[in-house]
Amino acid sequence: MISKLLLPTDFSEQAHHAFEVACQLAKQYKAQLHLIHLVEIPYSLINTADGNPSSELPEAFFFMKLAQQNFKKLKSEPFAEDVDLVEHVSFSNIHSGILEYVEKHDIDAIVMGSHGSTGFEELFIGSNTEKVVRQSKVPVFVIKKQHIHFKIDTIVFATDLEKDNIEPLKQALLFAKTQNATLKLVYINTPDRFEATDDIMLLFDKFAKDLEYDTLNFEIYNDLKVERGIMNYAKSQHADLIALGTHGRKGLAHFLTGSLSEGLVNHAKRPVLTFKIS
Repeated sequence: MISKLLLPTDFSEQAHHAFEVACQLAKQYKAQLHLIHLVEIPYSLINTADGNPSSELPEAFFFMKLAQQNFKKLKSEPFAEDVDLVEHVSFSNIHSGILEYVEKHDIDAIVMGSHGSTGFEELFIGSNTEKVVRQSKVPVFVIKKQHIHFKIDTIVFATDLEKDNIEPLKQALLFAKTQNATLKLVYINTPDRFEATDDIMLLFDKFAKDLEYDTLNFEIYNDLKVERGIMNYAKSQHADLIALGTHGRKGLAHFLTGSLSEGLVNHAKRPVLTFKIS
């Protein structure tokens, strides 16, 4: 399922937590782990022939040497032992540089860090990570704290039961199988978009039929807001991971309509896994 992982890093504490998880995933799937550090420098300093600055520039030389030193520290971590690591420094726009690297190197999944402290944008470390999550064609793991032992037993997949959620759910079910984890599908029912239980179950029956999957663990969870419902349901189920489908401005932004509560982020210490909706 996963043969190449990508970890974008700015060498921060949050990125280090993501690196630790990425190493564990790489060992589990016997995957190669690519580390990329991106540096944004003024366009006037870029060599348009290859998109990188001239090696004669003192700024470029400084950032390259600094990145090499930081990569060396990462590779010396005990948990990185026996992991096939590939390192790369790119002088480019951060989120577009990540997406281009994914395409060029056939990356199967991205692992990113997040502090998840304030505001919805910070759910995925700020604008760059949010852009990657929204635009990535491959699954993105968003890690918010240290996981010395990254063990996934229960996954909550939040859905609006629309047909475009079927493919992301199939991917989530496949991931759950590789983890020997239980996946719980949840529909958050809120006052501003309230649906009768019977109507939701009709939606679910059609959704399950289109999914062509024998048994699904499905629940309806009532809460004031969708994002709050996701967090409260995940907490009630002792979930280890929250999974969602996303595409562009739809996906997460569409799913979390209305005023985006900071509560989701402030209490969201669980990792998030997003899947592209085609």
